[in-house]
Amino acid sequence: MGKTKNTSLDTTVTDFILLGLSHPPSLRTLLFLLFFIIYILTQLGNLLILLTVWADPKLHARPVYILLGVLSFLDMWLSSVIVPRLILDFTPASKRIPFGGCVAQLYFFHFLGSTQCFVYTLMAYDRYLAICQPLRYPVLMNGRLCTILVAGAWVAGSIHGSIQATLTFRLPYCGPNQVDYFICDIPAVLRLACADTTVNELVTFVNIGVVAASCFLLILLSYANIVHAILQIRTADGRRRAFSTCGSHLTVVTVYYVPCVFIYLRPGSKSPLDGAVAVFYTVVTPLLNPIIYTLRNQEVKSALKRTAAGRGAGGANK
Repeated sequence: MGKTKNTSLDTTVTDFILLGLSHPPSLRTLLFLLFFIIYILTQLGNLLILLTVWADPKLHARPVYILLGVLSFLDMWLSSVIVPRLILDFTPASKRIPFGGCVAQLYFFHFLGSTQCFVYTLMAYDRYLAICQPLRYPVLMNGRLCTILVAGAWVAGSIHGSIQATLTFRLPYCGPNQVDYFICDIPAVLRLACADTTVNELVTFVNIGVVAASCFLLILLSYANIVHAILQIRTADGRRRAFSTCGSHLTVVTVYYVPCVFIYLRPGSKSPLDGAVAVFYTVVTPLLNPIIYTLRNQEVKSALKRTAAGRGAGGANK
């Protein structure tokens, strides 16, 4: 049991114990190295995308790549909120997390995750304008408007995270304090509340469901119009180029939304698969995003080559 403090009403938990991922002790060192390497590669991959977008004049002036840079920044922070704490599960370090630390982790997890959701929607809107309204695109989506939209996504994500954290931790927690999960997230924490959580589960379902469903619907509408516009292109090569500009985004949206639906839109679920799906969503997806955009986006690959060539030439001139 964790520390407790006596009050006039009950015994209040002051810290939680994250039980982490179930694993054989013999695999502890291997899992530590695996997640450590994933974390380092995630940071380096997203930092590379971020620096490439910032350094290449052909990219950082275009809204689609501004949004890609924001996505990489979000992936770096989301990974940092989750993975270092997960790595500690495979060391002798204490698994305790202070009550305030648990609140902060839940807040930042949902803040960054929902902001990602909004950014994916903006990326779909950008592709819709570029393909369906090409002549008006410079007016309808420019750097200033893109900055305003991104700022709005950050504010909306912060509000969403605040609502989730407030709803979860306004309930009394009087023990036990063992969170059967590797992070402080809503479903696992609510199981420890010393009160009826039916309303919380319903509000969480509706809140996350409305945000995710609204964004997903807007993305679907954007791509329905995109597909219709692409099919009007007469040449096969033109259709191929148009589809290629959207392929990366569609891939990362799929990787993002499927785990979210599996975890959050099944209230009260205690499936053993939840942990594995959550690891994919929180640990693997931030690693995959820069790989997907690097391998599938010709402009990003070209920018990486230009940046590498420029650095090589600079080094040769010294």
